[in-house]
Amino acid sequence: MRAVILPHTGGPEALVLAEVPDPHPSSSGVVIDVHATALNFADLLQRKGTYGTPATLPGILGIECSGTILALGSDVEGWNVGDEVCALVSGGAYAERVAVPATQLLRRPRNVDLVSAAALPEAACTVWSNLVDIAALRAGDVLLVHGGAGGIGTFAVQAARAIGARVFATAGSGSKMQRCVEFGAERAISYRDEDFVAIVKDATGQRGADIILDNMGAAYLVRNIEALAPDGRIAMIGLQSGRDAEIPLGRMMAKRASLFTTSLRDRTLEAKARIVEGVGRDLWPHVERGAIAPVIDRIFPLAEMAEAHRYMESGSHVGKIVVSVKDWQA
Repeated sequence: MRAVILPHTGGPEALVLAEVPDPHPSSSGVVIDVHATALNFADLLQRKGTYGTPATLPGILGIECSGTILALGSDVEGWNVGDEVCALVSGGAYAERVAVPATQLLRRPRNVDLVSAAALPEAACTVWSNLVDIAALRAGDVLLVHGGAGGIGTFAVQAARAIGARVFATAGSGSKMQRCVEFGAERAISYRDEDFVAIVKDATGQRGADIILDNMGAAYLVRNIEALAPDGRIAMIGLQSGRDAEIPLGRMMAKRASLFTTSLRDRTLEAKARIVEGVGRDLWPHVERGAIAPVIDRIFPLAEMAEAHRYMESGSHVGKIVVSVKDWQA
């Protein structure tokens, strides 16, 4: 089969299209005939060799995909060859076929085409595990999403509105701020020119945000704590602005605040199965009624994976960058 392999860490040019052996399902897994995959920030870090868990080299990146089930393991129940699915995987999605535990499959939503469905699993699982499971997002809560125009941010804004929360989102340009409002944010905030703490507090009668979904890390931590409401929760899912920070514990204690730091890729199979189950139960109904839709900026063919990585590194995209594994042409 064709796959984009990473023989060594480096720039986008390190990604090479090659022929590799076909995967085989485990007794509890399936093989998916991949129609599309989507890029994630973790892919860029793994390609560069700066991700917390290094990739096995040479290897195949990619942590989500969509397609049809091609083969079933002997112990798999509830799925059939030919079922249209999308999946959270632990690597290997930059390929024509990938082996996946059956517990990490989601049925293709009825109103989402198969290629677009590739943009859903990683964002949905990240949002469910952080906002619904850990932070216990409820109707009426105030949520601040940093990076509201990104792949996770666009899903988070829509999901929170579908649940009934008030949503604020930061973004870096006027056009991205407008898109955040279109996705459901009550107010978009320029992280370049505006003070998100003051804006959120002014809009909530000085109370602040119940939950903050943060992809930035160190540089935002103190300000995030200032923006929190009493009993507020910070779910930190990225470290784009730094890994090390001093925590004002006294200020956190005064607010009874909680800080959660999470990642998705390195969780156990059991944890991922629980997350996927939660997504199917709590978020998939909102997707199927159209309250949450995949936001896709561009679709690249598999042979242009390096260019797709370059485009993601430019930071100009809104939502997800999808790579079609079939013979899709722009």
